[in-house]
Amino acid sequence: MAAMISSWGPEKKHSDVERWICIYPAYLNSKKTLAQGRKLPKANCVENPTHQEIRDVLVAAGLRVGVENKLYPREPSKELLYRGRIRVQLKNDDGSPVKPDLPTRDAVMKHIGDAIPKLKTRQNRPADQQAAQTTQASHKSKGKKGRR
Repeated sequence: MAAMISSWGPEKKHSDVERWICIYPAYLNSKKTLAQGRKLPKANCVENPTHQEIRDVLVAAGLRVGVENKLYPREPSKELLYRGRIRVQLKNDDGSPVKPDLPTRDAVMKHIGDAIPKLKTRQNRPADQQAAQTTQASHKSKGKKGRR
């Protein structure tokens, strides 16, 4: 996506980047609530997906993808980990889907949610995360003693 993205107009073709759908990692984050921006049921979501993982899954599916250095407006943290917006072309110029098995935004997001856990980078993670989660769980019990 070397070209500058201009504003949307009805004369734009489906192949123009402005017509592609946007996907933020927050849409697929199982740690977020619907109010915080999650778009799918938790069963279809992944824990803390990154824009690189989303891009890798979509490129492997054969879709045209672009990555933008944008931050989701509802994201409270400004860290680099949460940056990144993915643009995906869903339709050809004639209006037909690029991939017939992924015709809609929901179908694409469900595909991403199913495919990210299968990535090799995710296969090695659970052992590291389990140790981190057990230490966090022990610290959560500390806090206020109760109301009086």
